[in-house]
Amino acid sequence: MPLSKKNNMITLASCALITLVTVLAVSSTDSKKVLEDHPVVLSMTASPEVPSSALFCGKPIDITRYNMHEGFDRELSSFTYFHSTTMLLIKRANRYFPLIEPILRANGVPDDFKYLAVIESHLDPRASSPARAVGTWQFMEATGRQYGLAITPTVDERCHVEKATVAACKFLKEAYAQYNDWASVAASYNAGMGRISGELTKQNANNAFDLWLVEETSRYVYRIMAIKQIFENPYKYGFVIGAQDLYKPIHTKEVPVSADIADLSAFAKNQGITYADLKRFNPWLRDTKLTTGGKTFQLKIPEENDLHYHRPNTYVHDARWVVR
Repeated sequence: MPLSKKNNMITLASCALITLVTVLAVSSTDSKKVLEDHPVVLSMTASPEVPSSALFCGKPIDITRYNMHEGFDRELSSFTYFHSTTMLLIKRANRYFPLIEPILRANGVPDDFKYLAVIESHLDPRASSPARAVGTWQFMEATGRQYGLAITPTVDERCHVEKATVAACKFLKEAYAQYNDWASVAASYNAGMGRISGELTKQNANNAFDLWLVEETSRYVYRIMAIKQIFENPYKYGFVIGAQDLYKPIHTKEVPVSADIADLSAFAKNQGITYADLKRFNPWLRDTKLTTGGKTFQLKIPEENDLHYHRPNTYVHDARWVVR
């Protein structure tokens, strides 16, 4: 190769190398600045969008006032990032909302109050609080009896989903007759009608949103509204659920029982189910025996074919819950 041609190639190579080094240096500087401005993170936590208003029991609630915006934001953020629990609530609702909704409707109580049951018990009929509130609607013993629930050594109807829902409707309608405002009714379910009525009078307020209350009660209505917001828009808040993920309703037959049962385990075996399944489908049974006291109780016996997920769940109670 002629010397001049060789020198030209060396010169070109040197120039290319200098250019490449320069570009890399500039790129390195730019990349470093980009990383400083937008560092790489392992995951992202975005603040959920807070609407300017929300419907509660058919009434638009303005959420633009600072305390209401921040109160709603707190509960919406909590449910959005309490991932496992919130997802389980939606899955369970597929089984329990079909039981609760018709009872609310038949008693003239707004459908939104099913979300009160969600925040009270996480839709667990056997839920029990440190204060000894029990069941889906978390009744105290005296209150449960007041609204018609049987509570004996062998029976606790606070854990009977349908009967406890009827009892809750009685309380809610009684409270509405007093307040004529469903938000105040919801607050009274937590604090009691006496407390809410007294505070409305002492603070010269018209509804629960304007009251200064203990933290638990102050958060209560916002929690109901926030979980409703997520249930109605789960994908928007990061919950990706398929029909097969929802808990399917399990069909049962009802066996009327008027006589005492000395051994519920033997009774279950005669019905072709386990004692454990008898208790799961009748969580109001609180002992190994049943004393009827002259009453007739309906015991639910699950259908064997429904006890397995041989086929994926296809029942979707609310189409908004699933991604198609």
